[in-house]
Amino acid sequence: MASSSSPSSPPRELKAGLRARHMTMIALGGSIGTGLFLASGGAVAQAGPGGALLAYACVGIMVYFLMTSLGEMATYRPESGSFNTYAARYVDPAFGFAMGWNFWYNWAVTIAAELSAATIIIKYWFPESSSFIWSLLFLAVIFLLNILSVKGYGESEYWFAMIKIVVVILFLVVGVLMIFGILGGKAVGFSNFTMGDAPFNGGLLAFIGVFMAAGFSFQGTELIGVAAGESENPREHVPKAIRQVFWRILIFYILAILVIGLIIPYTTPSLLNGDLTDIGVSPFTLVFEKAGLAFAAAVMNAVILSSVLSAGNSGMYASTRVLYALAKEGKAPRMFGRLNRRGIPQNALLLTTAVGMLAFLASLFGDGIVYQWLLNASGMCGFITWLGIAISHYRFRRAFYAQGKSIDDLPFKAKWFPFGPLFAFILCAIVILGQSLSYITPEAIDWKSIFASYISVPLFLILWLGYKLIKKTKVVPLTECDLNSGPHLDKK
Repeated sequence: MASSSSPSSPPRELKAGLRARHMTMIALGGSIGTGLFLASGGAVAQAGPGGALLAYACVGIMVYFLMTSLGEMATYRPESGSFNTYAARYVDPAFGFAMGWNFWYNWAVTIAAELSAATIIIKYWFPESSSFIWSLLFLAVIFLLNILSVKGYGESEYWFAMIKIVVVILFLVVGVLMIFGILGGKAVGFSNFTMGDAPFNGGLLAFIGVFMAAGFSFQGTELIGVAAGESENPREHVPKAIRQVFWRILIFYILAILVIGLIIPYTTPSLLNGDLTDIGVSPFTLVFEKAGLAFAAAVMNAVILSSVLSAGNSGMYASTRVLYALAKEGKAPRMFGRLNRRGIPQNALLLTTAVGMLAFLASLFGDGIVYQWLLNASGMCGFITWLGIAISHYRFRRAFYAQGKSIDDLPFKAKWFPFGPLFAFILCAIVILGQSLSYITPEAIDWKSIFASYISVPLFLILWLGYKLIKKTKVVPLTECDLNSGPHLDKK
């Protein structure tokens, strides 16, 4: 069999095919999805308009600090599959091994979860159709977008994100007009913020519950770190995309939840029932319908479908690149580190696609059941990734100082160090520990739900400690962290 590349030819590399507009839209669209379009209504109902606003603002600040931490490392060392590489070099090779496989598992399972969700959403129009056929079709589309070129992924995400952004902006414009009575009846003003127990409802436990839901909603912002390795100019494109995070959080989440809380009373029963089976209870649909837009439900169903497919597309891209990086570092079979002629890690993509085929189980066991099972299995992994980013950046900057380097050498500097990574670490830890509170009541403890939510934690510890025991790795001393070799030397 002929070799994939002759001895005289240069080794194949990932293609730098992502432009500034792709990177910006990946950053803008990374976390805009069902968390905003569906779960935001439940957040307002659970904690009141003020409680939901405060919870999302706190998580938004945490995510901003995490992204600036990631941005500092990603501009200095633009790596595809950056999380495990940074964790291995600045913390411990075993920690990097566990981080990489945790991230791969998280996004590979997310593909299956999002495809299961897509089959539920499509039944708004085709209630009697086969889940198997739709799962196969959506998986084929996502696979083709990723196998063609990295630009195919970037371009598809650009348009997916554009659809979501246009809808959110339209929602905000319509909402503001309704608040002041210009559209949809008399002005509501701040009346819904003062009714009943508003603006805060349900006490501390309700606030913590929304806080955790907000954390899940924001997952996906870290994809900018994976994409940095295939950016045409990471030193310019990554900081620009990172800076968009703050404004996206402010505009797309905080203002959207403010508009929902002002227009829809938190006591509205349908807000608590926001799920994929009834698009009519999306707060976006409720606001549009209140404004007299009769086509709101069908339009929002199409938008949420595009959001779900976008998340699956991003999951395919991210998990493939991380598996490729693990293979290049000797932490996964070498076959997954091979690239085809277009610079795509084809074998890694095929394995990830095979995991995505778990979505086909939806046709056998019922759509909603499979979707919830897959979501519970992967949910905690995102917070573990965020914890790892905070730890890696803290160690990276300390190593920078320990080796006598000047932070003026950094293309992008994370402000407020060390407060930023420490704040993010503490809040992530609170979210992880607080997850169990909703399953503990005076009457009983829901052990089944606790097990489903926390299964990722022991799996991560087994990977970390198992690799450490077998390879006998140690925490890398700050003076020995590798800050000199790598792609930052030959990237723009």
